[in-house]
Amino acid sequence: MIKRELQRVIEQQLYKGKVIIIYGPRRVGKTTLSKQLLAGEKNSRYINCELLENKSAIETTNSSSLKSFLGNYRLVVLDEAQHISDIGRILKIIADTFPEIQLIATGSSSFDLGNKISEPLTGRSREYLLYPLSLGELLSLKDQISVNADLDLIMRFGLYPEVYGKPEDEAIEELSQISSKYLYKDILQFELIKRPNLLVNLLSALALQLGNEVSLNELSRILSETVPTIQRYLDLLEKAFVIFRLRSFSRNLRKEIAKGQKVYFYDLGIRNALIRNFNHLNLRNDSGGLWENFCIVERMKFNFNRRHFVNSWFWRTYDQKEVDYIEEEGGMLTAVEFKLKSQEKPKVSKEFQKTYPEATCTTVTKEL
Repeated sequence: MIKRELQRVIEQQLYKGKVIIIYGPRRVGKTTLSKQLLAGEKNSRYINCELLENKSAIETTNSSSLKSFLGNYRLVVLDEAQHISDIGRILKIIADTFPEIQLIATGSSSFDLGNKISEPLTGRSREYLLYPLSLGELLSLKDQISVNADLDLIMRFGLYPEVYGKPEDEAIEELSQISSKYLYKDILQFELIKRPNLLVNLLSALALQLGNEVSLNELSRILSETVPTIQRYLDLLEKAFVIFRLRSFSRNLRKEIAKGQKVYFYDLGIRNALIRNFNHLNLRNDSGGLWENFCIVERMKFNFNRRHFVNSWFWRTYDQKEVDYIEEEGGMLTAVEFKLKSQEKPKVSKEFQKTYPEATCTTVTKEL
């Protein structure tokens, strides 16, 4: 079993008077992580909130009833806690009334669980996002050479725990199940979306524009839908941890595009499942976009798991000068260009270097 990097981060925050909230996509390993956390505490209990008997017992604001159900455990996990009505207020009551109990609540959807807990638990919680597996986590089991040898497979099938390391036919079957049965479940269930086909068509359009700047007007034209509707669905997909967006970096110089955005996928296996393309990298014309998406999401995992709080963007000018990724930490800028092959001799735009001479510039290739 691969030990998740987030486990160490959460263990350092236990028993400090805060409710621990673990978010993440479905099937990303939240239940496994919560049980690994429980394994370190003998006096602990796991509660599946999808089970009706548990849901009914917890849906009360009566502190005596809650205590009677939870018992005298030191550590309690409420898994899939978004199924509990008024979960934020209930977590607040437990945290305030029984401070001796360390609560961990997991949820698959930030727009459901997050909205229900954010106000009641203000100042009382620590929230963490569990990503698909990271390269750092793979390196806990394999050496660098072995992980590098897996990069092609990772960019084709992604890093969901139940997908990584499986034979190709099993990986495709698992990804097909996740993308068809689980990917939109929260959105359809909790947001009462009446047009699931629009979600699928929007994601397919985004998948085909990987690495390119996304225009809401163009998506509106392609999908024959209004811009506000496209924007709303993008917001929902982002909150459901299917996609994330990078905004354009600008210091308000005339040549810089100030309001652009790019869309990337949290997992490339899901992206490839949406367009039904699992071909080898040397047989496809989107390998550059896959590499860019892979590098950016791995950087996000690295920063999050190590508690590096950074700002990130891409950069582009109206005359098509661009930088794939820009990161700011502690007031320092780093510009990165991603190229799959080192012989492409990638360099960060001279225009950017001239405009921001204080920035550190680097390139990332598969060979590095």
